[in-house]
Amino acid sequence: MTRLGDVCAIRYGKDHKKLSDGSIPVYGSGGIMRYVDTAICEKPSVLIPRKGTLGNLFYTDEPFWTVDTLFWTDIDQTKIVPKYLYYQLKQKDLASYNVGTAVPSLTVEVLNEIDLDVPSIDKQKRIVEVLNSFDSKIALNNQLNDYLANLLDAAFANSAKSGSKEFGLPEVVDILSGGTPKTKNAEYWEDGRIPFFTPGDVTNSVYTLTTEKHITDVGLDNCNSELYPVDTVFLTARGTVGKVAIAGRPMAMNQSCFAFRGKSIPQSVVFQIIKNAVKTLRAKANGATFAAINTRDLKIETVAVPCNKEIAHYDESASKWLDLIRTNEEENLQLSALRDILLPKLMSGEIDVSKVDLTQLTNNHLAGYSDEF
Repeated sequence: MTRLGDVCAIRYGKDHKKLSDGSIPVYGSGGIMRYVDTAICEKPSVLIPRKGTLGNLFYTDEPFWTVDTLFWTDIDQTKIVPKYLYYQLKQKDLASYNVGTAVPSLTVEVLNEIDLDVPSIDKQKRIVEVLNSFDSKIALNNQLNDYLANLLDAAFANSAKSGSKEFGLPEVVDILSGGTPKTKNAEYWEDGRIPFFTPGDVTNSVYTLTTEKHITDVGLDNCNSELYPVDTVFLTARGTVGKVAIAGRPMAMNQSCFAFRGKSIPQSVVFQIIKNAVKTLRAKANGATFAAINTRDLKIETVAVPCNKEIAHYDESASKWLDLIRTNEEENLQLSALRDILLPKLMSGEIDVSKVDLTQLTNNHLAGYSDEF
């Protein structure tokens, strides 16, 4: 068995604050933080958390910089294919190697001893080819969704050019609060089927389709929340303040969020109104312990709403674009799930990689798994 330290050198990230802006991404434990003009490495690398959420791995094959909460790997490509190393490490429960107390942490010494299954370079490449077919499609969907999200912003801004009117936010939307049961009673959570939205569930996607927590019907009855319908717009009010997402499933939410439903305007417009209000709301966020947006701030917030004719014109296109974004995100969930099912089977040899038909996997099998989500 090969150890991680046999195929790569694990390096520390560095501070980025003195670097100038540029086109090279700076990775932190949560993803890309900013872009700078200097690279810490220009070769393919797997980025491994040093502190924080220990399972949050990244792979990059372009120049990058990392901060000190992430390790980066200087990979010996004569021994292992970089993307294969990434897939190998995705199988590992890195949290089980935690050596921290207050903050989960990993060390170079611990990581170096992790065992890897390293077949021939040719077999590694074939496994990567199979798994990468899923990642490539996911990346393509994400690229299209980024384009559509920008199109939504531009179209809404254009709709205001014909004139808009200022309203108090409560005049155009219902402002809804969430809550969490006061106890961790098992019947509130165990076998829960209702997605329970929290700030940590917001990603870079427009929609939130999955949540870390689920609550039961009994749990929902015992918290200050309700089951909000599809297309409800959420705003994170505590923790990471000011993230906006649309519910892709009926969801409840905790007390660190607000939900919004349009009174006489479509949800496509509500989404844009809340996005546009975020900058002001973030500036107002305050609190004794941590920054937070409160109900009072929302009730005095004013928003610009286009005229009814422009709203109708905007929603006609926006609703279709949002449906496409959601379809792409649903497909990404299915692709990710199928990839993760295949990953250990390919690595262990349970599935003979030489006999895998990529077209069959991404077409026929995808349809077969869709009922699970």
